[in-house]
Amino acid sequence: MDYGVGTKLRDARTRRKLSLQDVEEETKIRARYLQALENEDWDQLPGDTYARAFIRTYGALLGLDGDRLADEQRRARGAARPGERLPRVDPRPRKVTRRRGRRWQVPPRLVTALVLAAVVGALIAIGLAGGRGADESAPAGEAPGAARGGRSNEARSKPEPAGHTLKLLAKGEVWVCLLDGGGRPLIDGAILSSGEAEGPFRSGSFTLALGNGAVTMTVDGKQARLPEPPSPIGFEVGTRGAVRELPEGERPTCT
Repeated sequence: MDYGVGTKLRDARTRRKLSLQDVEEETKIRARYLQALENEDWDQLPGDTYARAFIRTYGALLGLDGDRLADEQRRARGAARPGERLPRVDPRPRKVTRRRGRRWQVPPRLVTALVLAAVVGALIAIGLAGGRGADESAPAGEAPGAARGGRSNEARSKPEPAGHTLKLLAKGEVWVCLLDGGGRPLIDGAILSSGEAEGPFRSGSFTLALGNGAVTMTVDGKQARLPEPPSPIGFEVGTRGAVRELPEGERPTCT
C-alpha cells in the first residue's frame, strides 16, 4: 500500500475527525488545494515550493512533523534543492492590512524640557524684534509681504514624499508576498481572492513574489505589463519605478 505524504495527511485528518472545510478555516488554504495535497495531485498546486509550504502548515495543524513531510515530498519530486526557504502560510485567520507604526509616547521630562526651550526661544525672538531699527522695514512702494532681494515670503508647497506607489488587484486566487525597500512585509504571504485589491503602498522600491500571474499591478498610477504564467513568478520595482522580473533565487518568500 502506498503510504505517501498525501495518505499520511488524510489519515491524520480522519483520526481527528476534521473535514477539509474545517482545515481550510484553520489554515486559510483553499479546500481544493488541500484535496490536491491528499491526492498528491501536484499539478493542481501553484508549484512545488508552495506545495511544500502548504504541506508544512497542514502537517503542523494535524500534529505531524510538517518540515519532514515537506522534505519527503521534495525528495519524491526531486524538484528543488535541500534547505530551500519555503513561503509562509499563516494559519491564523486574519485580514491583510497595511502595517502601521507603533505609537511613540513622549516622556514627561522631555515634554517639560521642550516647553522651557519654547519659552526661552520666544523671549529671545521678542528681544531681537524690539532691537531692530527702521532700516529693516520694507522700502517705500514695496509690498509688505516682500523680502529683501525681491524674494517672496509666500509659502512654498511641500514636495511629494519620495518613492513610488504600488497597488495590486487579484484576477484569480493568488498567493502574494510583497516587501518594501527596507525588506519589511507589506503583504505577508497571504492568499488573495479574485477581485481583492491591496494598496496603494508607498516605498522607494518593492520586491514581489506571486504564486501565479493572476494579478494586475499598478505602479505610480500606471498599469504594468506583466506575464501571466500559471506557475510562481516574482518582480522588482526599482528606485526609478522600472519593473524587472526576478529569477527564482531572488524572489522574496515572507518566511
